[in-house]
Amino acid sequence: MSSTATERVAAPTPRVARVTLTDGLLVGMALIWGVNASVMKLAVSEMPPLVFNAARLGLASIALVVLALGVRQTHLTRRDVGMLLVLGVLGTGLYQYFMIEGLARTRAGTTALILSSGPAFVALFGRLLGVERITRRGMIGIGLSMIGIAFVALTQPEALTRRATLLGAGLVLIGCVCWSLFAVLIKPYANRLDGRVVTAITIVGGTLPLSLLALPALDRTAWDELSLTTWGAIVYAGLASMVVAYLFWNRGVRLLGPTRTAAFGNLQPIFALAAARAILGEKPGVWQLVGAVGIIAGVLLTRTAEPLPE
Repeated sequence: MSSTATERVAAPTPRVARVTLTDGLLVGMALIWGVNASVMKLAVSEMPPLVFNAARLGLASIALVVLALGVRQTHLTRRDVGMLLVLGVLGTGLYQYFMIEGLARTRAGTTALILSSGPAFVALFGRLLGVERITRRGMIGIGLSMIGIAFVALTQPEALTRRATLLGAGLVLIGCVCWSLFAVLIKPYANRLDGRVVTAITIVGGTLPLSLLALPALDRTAWDELSLTTWGAIVYAGLASMVVAYLFWNRGVRLLGPTRTAAFGNLQPIFALAAARAILGEKPGVWQLVGAVGIIAGVLLTRTAEPLPE
């Protein structure tokens, strides 16, 4: 056999990134959360946002606890339960609270742009805590997605006419940091425990403080006057957004890591624009479509970038 033939045989086969079931589920997660934005917008026009959040999270908590009871072998310790409850306060309770309060004080474009920094914060926390590192290609993908979301968010005509406040932007940023830190800290538990158990405990942990905050507004809510659309929004936002999508999220964190899983969240604005057009009649502009292309390209780059060994 010639040396050339030997070299051909010994040459490594280029690795081709495969689209897996987990990839598909994470796209589904982004779709559910993207549609959820328009669904919630319809609902909060009839009831206070904090009450709506408490209602949907309460429904989600019941469903998730029922699912968790079906798990036979959990290997769950009291310390695990305590830590997951604390993480739930961080990733569900504080995140949801700061997001709603911040959104009420700043424009939608500013909110979306700040949230787009989530994958970068996840990568930063992952590196600082020694969970994972990502390659330069992955960082470029995160940056490209952030630029794409900037186009999507800042080219909305209605967003450009609103006056942003520093307080609102700061609250949204705090919420984004809470979620990003949660995404990194949850990984050891997602690796070791059943995703149904992890999701149930963390959602319950965030629901309890949010429910207490919503108590003063309960008296102002006319439950018997709510429309079927609003009740449907509570069910969708509670079961689809907080149960199904969170289970998909935990699977992604366990199999792909927090940075790559967070990158799929950048697809949400694309689905949100489509849902807003269909549900609310909002029309996306040309530059928003350009941003959508950047988001998709960034997600693909981040997804196919190999994490660096520690």
